[in-house]
Formats: sequence, C-alpha cells, structure tokens
Amino acid sequence: MSTEGADVPGLAEGDRNDTPRRATWQAANLDAETRSLLDEDARYFLHQTLSTPCLNVLAHAEGSWLTDIQGRRYLDFHGNSVHQVGFGNPRVIAAIKAQLDDLPFSTRRYTNRPAIALARKLAELAPGDLSRVLFTTGGASANSVALQLARVATARHKTISMWDAFHGGTLDTISVGGEASFRASIGPLMPGTEHVPPPDPYRCAFGCAARGGCDLACADYLEYVLEKEGDVAAVIAESVRNTPYIPDAGYWRRVREACDRHGALLILDEIPHALGRTGRFFTCENFEVVPDILVIGKGLGGGVFPLAAVIAREGLNRFAAHRSLGHFTHEKNPVACAAGLATIEEIESRGLVEHARRLGEYALAELRSMATRHPLVGDVRGIGLLMGVELVRDRGTRARAVDETEAVMYAALSRGLSFKTTMGNIINLTPSLTITREEMDLGLSILDQSLAEVEARSAAVRGTGLEPTS
Repeated sequence: MSTEGADVPGLAEGDRNDTPRRATWQAANLDAETRSLLDEDARYFLHQTLSTPCLNVLAHAEGSWLTDIQGRRYLDFHGNSVHQVGFGNPRVIAAIKAQLDDLPFSTRRYTNRPAIALARKLAELAPGDLSRVLFTTGGASANSVALQLARVATARHKTISMWDAFHGGTLDTISVGGEASFRASIGPLMPGTEHVPPPDPYRCAFGCAARGGCDLACADYLEYVLEKEGDVAAVIAESVRNTPYIPDAGYWRRVREACDRHGALLILDEIPHALGRTGRFFTCENFEVVPDILVIGKGLGGGVFPLAAVIAREGLNRFAAHRSLGHFTHEKNPVACAAGLATIEEIESRGLVEHARRLGEYALAELRSMATRHPLVGDVRGIGLLMGVELVRDRGTRARAVDETEAVMYAALSRGLSFKTTMGNIINLTPSLTITREEMDLGLSILDQSLAEVEARSAAVRGTGLEPTS
C-alpha cells in the first residue's frame, strides 16, 4: 500500500499544471490574446501546482458546456463538482437576482428567511437525526468546524482518517488529509492525526484478493487503531473517495459500529458528491449509514456561490453553546442561501437524483463495453454520475499508466471534452446532473476516440524501442 502517493511522482487529486505536455497543448491550441491573458494571470496570482499557471481562459459557461475566449466549446465532465444543476442555472440565477434586490447581506447577530429556510430544508432531507446546521463559505472550513465540534463533544483531540484522502487545503484539513502534494515538506501538521489505509481492492494494504474481504479487513484495522489509541475524537472520511472507489456497504456499517464501541464520532465528508450525484441525495444513504456529522458543499451554492454546510445530529447541539465554532462573516449570507434553496428546488423538481442514477448506470455500461476495446483501461467504476476510468500499462500488474492518462486528457480537450485526472492514472468523470443522454453519448465518444489515439501512438513508439515521454 502506498502512503501519500509516494510510489509515483506527482500523484495528486488533480492533473498537474507544470508538465511539458501542458505547454505543448497550449502552444498548439491557444491564440495570442489567450496566451497574453494567461501570462498576466500568472503575473499576479501565487503559483501553485494543480492551479496557477492556468490552462486556458473562459468566457462563458452554460448547462454542461464551457466556452473559451476563442469561441471553442468544451463539454465539461469536471466542473470542480459544483455544477450539479448545470452552469448558469436559470432558477438559481433568478433567485440570486431577486435576493440581491431584497437583502444582499445579513450582518452578525441577525438571521434572515433564506438562511432559516435552507437550514430547515437540509434538516428535513438529512437521514437519521441529523438536524443541526452551520453554513460556511467552503468545504475546508466546514470540515474544520466538524473537527472542532468533535473535539468539544468528546473532550478528545485525536482523529483517524485515510491515506490519499482530500478534505481541503487548510492546515487542519491537510493534516487529516492524506495527499503528498498538500502535506509534504510544509512542517509540523496538526497533532494526533492518525491515518489508516483506505479500502481499495487493487492496492490493498493487507493483500486481500476479494473486494469484500479488502473492505472488511480495512475496517477491522481501523477499529484496531481506535482501540489502541483509546482516545480518538472522530473518524473523518469521504463516504466515497472521489477517485472513485465505492466501498462495500458492510465497510461503513462496521466502521459505524466501531466508532460507537470506542466513543468516537463519525464525520462523513460528501463535499464533492452530495446533492444527488451518486443516485441518492446524500451519498451515505447508499450504504444505509448515518454519521454523527455530515459535511456537504461545492454544488450547494448552485455553481455560483461558495457555500458549504455542516449537518450534525441533534445530540451534539448542547456542546458548543458557549464557544464559537465558526463565527464566519458570511455564515448566513442570504444570497448564498437563496442560491442553495434554488439548487435543491431544481434537483427535486427535475428529478435529478433519479436521472443521475439511471444515466450513470447507462454510462457505466457503455464505459465497460469500451474497456473491452482498449487495453489501457484497467478498471471502470462508479456510482451515479461519479465515474472513474483507471488506465494501466499492464492489467496483470496494474502498473499505473500516468503518462498515457495525461495524453488522453489533452487528446480529449482537443476534441472538446474536459475532465480531471486523479491519482495520476484515473480519468475522473463528473458531468452536470442536468446532462442529456445525447451529451453523455458525445462525451463517451470523444473519450473512446482519445483512448484509441493514445494507444495507437504508444504502440508506434514501442515499435521504435523508445519509451513515451511527456
């Protein structure tokens, strides 16, 4: 089992922006005006991998599509996971405009109707007794609140989380996170943040061959750490890793029971994929498990406003009455909350949860059929409209096809399909929940063509005795 992606240089939760292939694609596809704007962007923004310098310059976004300033359109299967209801959703935009004319901001000590209505709606929708809400402006700050609440409620400070997990980019969230690109060489991290292997049948820490065996062995090891530490405040984990890897339902049941036995809270991070992406409104509902604290975000603001929420069980409300867990300036921003309400209304009125389930089943079947034609494809997995295609150089050894994955991404971009890669060799497909069957077919066709192009090029290179390079 690798820790923090140390076995492959550059493994991260997204594609890197500093590779030669990125520069080659830009030189072939961007005009002088775009390059000038990118140079100016790079001049003023702090540089960081996965971000600045940027890939391209956008001019418009609508539904499932992006348009750059050269007028080229891209079907977006990335969207930073904010576009559940599509970009520029008319219901969301109308709600924002109406709220701006009424109450654009709510100062501290005051509340407002949109904030109350959104909190009430989330409490009604959430499973079990998850009924207490706090809003923040982003997922990392929401996870910070969840960690603080766990400390206050248990009078403990230790956590258990997963290697390779991503919970945000702040110091406390990279401490519980498990990716080297965020953690490495940054100095002392938050103390007491223990890590365990994630359930992964392909690179299992315990050598398990069976999928269920791997999941349950990982759950048993997590309980072993809970028992040995003895004073863990919370287990914090993604309900589904965004790679994606979908654990067996028994895994979460066993983790839930282990937390209860050892007095630890269970925090589930569903920031990228709650709100229907997995075919259920909340991802944990797929596994029939209820956490003590549920964290959602990204798409909650309708793809416009940064908005996240902590949803805690009723019994945790009494612990924080005399301290400030968040006290954020925009905690009850009425415009953001109006956007959140409109987002949920759109999801419910259009049946997007069921649409994600049905279209996701169709897309996964098409991807698995595609895999039979492409030796690069080592695995296809997903749940709803959260899908991943893992590329390997050899299906027996499952050696990661990192260079080829980047090549497929740029080949697809050149054909008008945008997606993210993750962990070096996984094509991460997260389209808008409003995507049509026709748009899905177009995206899958582009991916099919791009895989064929890269496989043909790799075969030609192997014929010359040369290894492919970036």
